Amino acid sequence: MKPSKRLLLSGDQAIALAARHGGVALGAGYPGTPSTEILESFSEYGGHGQWSPNEKVALEVAIGAAFAGARALCTMKHVGLNVASDPLFTAAYTGVTGALVIVSADDPGMASSQNEQDNRRYAVAAGVPMLEPSDSQEAYDLTLAAIEISERWKIPVLLRVTTRVCHSYTVVEPRGENGAPRAAHYQRDIQGRVMIPAYARPAHRRLRQKLAEMQEWNETCRLNQVVSGSHMLGIITSGISYMHVREAAPEASVLKLAFTHPLPMKKIAAFAQSVQRCIVIEEGDPYLVENIRAAGIPVEGKAEMYRFGELDVARVKRILNYDLTPEPAKPPGKPPQLCEGCQYRIVFEALRKRDCIVAGDIGCYTLGVLQPFEAIDSCVCMGASLGVGLGMRHVLPPEQARKVVSVIGDSTFVHSGISGLVEMVYNPPPTGHVLIILDNATTAMTGHQEHPGTGRKLDHEPTNKVVLEEIARGMGVKRVFVIEPRFGSNHFEQVLDECLASQELSVIIARRPCILIARELRQYEKAACECSATTSAQTAQSACNAV
Repeated sequence: MKPSKRLLLSGDQAIALAARHGGVALGAGYPGTPSTEILESFSEYGGHGQWSPNEKVALEVAIGAAFAGARALCTMKHVGLNVASDPLFTAAYTGVTGALVIVSADDPGMASSQNEQDNRRYAVAAGVPMLEPSDSQEAYDLTLAAIEISERWKIPVLLRVTTRVCHSYTVVEPRGENGAPRAAHYQRDIQGRVMIPAYARPAHRRLRQKLAEMQEWNETCRLNQVVSGSHMLGIITSGISYMHVREAAPEASVLKLAFTHPLPMKKIAAFAQSVQRCIVIEEGDPYLVENIRAAGIPVEGKAEMYRFGELDVARVKRILNYDLTPEPAKPPGKPPQLCEGCQYRIVFEALRKRDCIVAGDIGCYTLGVLQPFEAIDSCVCMGASLGVGLGMRHVLPPEQARKVVSVIGDSTFVHSGISGLVEMVYNPPPTGHVLIILDNATTAMTGHQEHPGTGRKLDHEPTNKVVLEEIARGMGVKRVFVIEPRFGSNHFEQVLDECLASQELSVIIARRPCILIARELRQYEKAACECSATTSAQTAQSACNAV
C-alpha cells in the first residue's frame, strides 16, 4: 500500500498499517469481532498474516517468531485472551528477542460477545506492559510504540483496544514508512527460554525489574498527556473514554493515559494535587481508580451502575453530575436471526421437535436459541458444547440423558472442539453421545474467514485441508455420518433419530456451504483448479525437459 499523508482508517486498519510500517514479519490470530479486520488488513497491505486454529496456537506461533528475532503481531478479541493466557503468562518470563505485540480487542456492552470482561486485568496478572489508544491515529502510533517498548525491554506488550476504537474511522497521518521485516536470526538462550523452576525463578525477578524500569520511564514518556484546563475539575481517563470526556467537559483539565500498565503514579499524584476535584472516567471495570486509590491518591470513581455497557457523552455527564437516576431505556433493536435458507434451520427444527437437550457453542448457530426454534439450552464458550453435553449425559437419568446433543460449528470444532471429542471417546457416557458439527465451510459469524477445515488460507489461497470426518474416525468414532441438510428432505432427521436411539458415540457432520458465500466459493474453487492445472503443466514440462 502506498503511504499517504492523510488516511481515513478504522482503528483495526490503523493497527495493521502500523504493523506493516513497523516491519512486522508475521501476524497470527483467530477471527473475533472486533479484532478480525486487523489481520485481514495487514494481509491486504502486503504483510504475512495467517489464521491459526485458535488464539493459544496463534500466540505460540507469534512467540516463536519473536524468539527468532522477528517482529510479530498476535490479534484476538477479549475472550480469545482467555484461551491464550497460558503462553501469555510464561512469555512474560521468557521475554522475546524481537518484538511481540498482542492485541486484545475488548467488547464493552457485549455487541457480539458472551461476556464483558475487562482485559486490562490481564496486563497486571501476567506482568506485561499495556498501551490503550483512543482513536485511529493513536492506534497507529501506539502500535509502533509497542514495537519499540517490546524490543527495548525484550517483553511482550499488550495493546488493548475496544469496539468503538476498532470500528470507528478517524484521520491518520502515517509515518510513511513501509518497513521491510528484518532478517530473523536465532540465538540460543536455554536458561532464558526453558521455564523449568530453576530458570523460571530468576526470570520472574527479571520481569519485575523490567516492570519497575518501565514504570519509572512512564513517568516522563511522551505517551501520556496533560490537557490543561480548569483547576476546579480534573479528569483522569484512557482509551475511548478520553473522547467522551473532552466533549462532555471541555473546560476540565485532563490526564490522558496511554501507557496504562505499569501506571505512572508520580504523574498521576501530581495531576490529582493540581485540581480541586479529581475523578476517574473509565469504561468497564474500575481498573484505574482501584490502582490509583491503592497508591494512596484520593480520586473519585464512577458509580457501579456505569460499570456496565459502553460509555458515551451523555453517560459521562451523568457521572460528573452524580446522577444516579435510572437511565433511559434504549429502544429495542431488531433481533438477529438465521438467514432464510440456512441449513441450520433444518437442524434446529429437528432438535426442537424431539425436545432434545442441546449444549450449544459460539457461532451464528447460537441464534438457534431464539424464536422460532428456542433449541439451545447452554452456550458457555468456544468448544464448551462437547464438555457440557458429556457432563449432562453422565449424570442425568437415562430417559433425559438420551436426549442430550452437542452442537458445534466447523471453525469452532477446529478451534477447541477436538479436545472435547477426545473426552467423548476417552470417557464415553453409558448412553453414548451425539455430536452434530454444522459445517458451512467458513467462520461465518465474524465475517466469513477461512479456517483449517476450508482448505484455504487467510487470503483464500489453497492450502492443506483438515477433514473433520477423518478426525472423528481416526479417534475411533465408528458412527460418523456426513449429510447435506436440504429442505423437503427428511434424511437428516432419519440419521438423527438413528443416532439418538443407538446409545453409541455418534458424529453427524451437517455439511452445506453458507449461502452468503456461495459465489465466492465458486471463485475460490475455480482459482484453485486453474492453479492446479498450471502446476501440473509446469511439472510435465519440467519432466520432458529432463528427458
